[in-house]
Amino acid sequence: MSSIRFDTLNKKPNLYSIAFISAAAVAILIAVNIAMEEAAAGVSNLIISLYVLTCIILMIRAFIGQLRYNPYSYNTIYYIGFSIFLVSVFITHMFITISIFADPVYAEYAGSEEIIHVIASSASNYMMYSLPFILAFSAALVISNINLIRHEGRRFVNVLGIILAGLLVAGEFIIWYFNYYAMGSEQEVFTHDLIINVFSALYLYFECMVIGAFIADLIAARYEPDKDKDYIIILGCRPRNDGTPTPLLKSRIDRAADFYKAQVRKTGKAPFIIPSGGQGRDEPLSESLCMKNYLLSVGIPEEHIIMEDQSKNTFENMSFSKKIIFDRDPDAKIAFSTTNYHVFRSGMYSRRIKMRSQGMGAPTKWWFWPNAAVREFVGLLTGHKRKQIIILASLVAIYVIATIFCYPGIFQ
Repeated sequence: MSSIRFDTLNKKPNLYSIAFISAAAVAILIAVNIAMEEAAAGVSNLIISLYVLTCIILMIRAFIGQLRYNPYSYNTIYYIGFSIFLVSVFITHMFITISIFADPVYAEYAGSEEIIHVIASSASNYMMYSLPFILAFSAALVISNINLIRHEGRRFVNVLGIILAGLLVAGEFIIWYFNYYAMGSEQEVFTHDLIINVFSALYLYFECMVIGAFIADLIAARYEPDKDKDYIIILGCRPRNDGTPTPLLKSRIDRAADFYKAQVRKTGKAPFIIPSGGQGRDEPLSESLCMKNYLLSVGIPEEHIIMEDQSKNTFENMSFSKKIIFDRDPDAKIAFSTTNYHVFRSGMYSRRIKMRSQGMGAPTKWWFWPNAAVREFVGLLTGHKRKQIIILASLVAIYVIATIFCYPGIFQ
């Protein structure tokens, strides 16, 4: 994503146009089904395909715009996660469209009722399409967790990746096992389809969040901030008992120090570095002092180091560092250094306190990153609960309504 620069767009992107396009698509579909008879099925599916393709384009544009406006946002996750889902919807309807025009007999089985059935089952269809990816992704999580356990022992936090892999595979198995062509009374078939479609909607949201969050994490972690910064914040973590930085903390400091030196070489402008982190009860010294000592040892001048040694967590790292910076220069250009898996959520904290900053990701062991990213994902799920509940409830409502329309006789 080096060609897309963060913080270059002042206006937040939106998707209001999709509401107008949706209304127009519905109106056109109604008109087509009234005016046409034999060709209605093919034309209707073609219109739906074009409508979904338009939505995909708009969501990808919004995703790119969000990266330019504020990359550390839930919108970044939603835009890319649900864009991938819409690709599966587009493929489904294009396949039906081609089948109808290739074999007119097929049109007899692909009328308006069948279109509604396809829409109602789009979430479960997506789960089938994504099954190979989910299996590969889950296998990678399990492998990384096994290596993590071998290196760091059996602790609950070290099996989060295995738990997530189990949930993903279990959800796929439930749909694969129960998503059969139900037999029985209309009421029984309706109940079966409703349960499957609601469960698929819940899983769809969860899967889109997982995929969107991991893509957002990767983009944020790989991004290289512009070499024009006035301040660099280093987010702290626990040092060793002898007061030296752990490999995890050392990588964060090295990333900031390397950026400092690269900027000085390129522009001659030396930014201030703020090592941020207080002293915990079980820590021999403050995280800030630990980082300062290391920065001095790698050649960073003391006059360019400003300690922040009161914070206890990432949110306070950002908040207390912001106060130091804004007291000196409210218009300062800011970067922060943290471990690659932690960049996205740290950036969200930065934007929550209304501080624009660009993150840089420090590398970590390959077997550590996936499980740590899962912990970050769990943290994301617990944030902005109201927004997530609204989106999830809306998604479930859409599939409930679509399923009801599939069985109009139930409510007559």
